Amino acid sequence: MLENGTNIRAVQELMGHKDVKTTEIYTHVMDKDINAVQSPLDAL
Repeated sequence: MLENGTNIRAVQELMGHKDVKTTEIYTHVMDKDINAVQSPLDAL
């Protein structure tokens, strides 16, 4: 879900994690390059 752009807070809630830090562990195993993510501010 994170790789498809789902908000980490939504994933946190769906997985039942009390702390977002637990959910953040999954960001370390993601395939996408963080530098390829476009900031919403770039569209302004």
